[in-house]
Amino acid sequence: MLKDLNKIPLILASRSPRRAELLDMLKISYVCMPADIDETIEGKPQDEVKRIAADKALAISKKIKEDAVILAADTIVVLDEHILGKPSSEKEAIDMLSFLSGKTHAVITGVCLYDTRQKKTDVFFEKTKVTFRTLSTEEIRAYVKTKEPMDKAGAYAIQGLGSVFVKKINGDFYNVVGLPLAKTIHRLKKMNALILL
Repeated sequence: MLKDLNKIPLILASRSPRRAELLDMLKISYVCMPADIDETIEGKPQDEVKRIAADKALAISKKIKEDAVILAADTIVVLDEHILGKPSSEKEAIDMLSFLSGKTHAVITGVCLYDTRQKKTDVFFEKTKVTFRTLSTEEIRAYVKTKEPMDKAGAYAIQGLGSVFVKKINGDFYNVVGLPLAKTIHRLKKMNALILL
């Protein structure tokens, strides 16, 4: 069980409420400082999410003076080499969900931990495979009308109403939510940023 006592302040370089909720669930103290960077993806998905996470951490490190560990992450959905980020419109959300219907896609999250004390960086990624059941046009449109998909990679929330679309998952569930908890906590412990009861 994680104790609500960090060895060093933790900064979450994200505006994602899902990542904040996951840290809250574990009773880990943190300060939220979103990083505004270019998140355009041009190369291999696993390389790009790591690069974007590292860029977020670096951007925040330039804004702070105190010792801290910065936690930054970026999540994307990939199917048939198509990268699905957050939909920019309801039509795009409908198109994404129609594309994912009845297929297995990958959710890839890149994570960067940066310790300002030691100038030490740990960058890694996690991949989870998610299989959707076949979705009807009516339920896709009804789901999009709830607005839940609009700020989610791949246009769905596995921890929300979108859970009813998921037939099977292979890998870390929390990675699909937005942060691979087991791997992230293990790395934070190795970085001497958290203690255990």
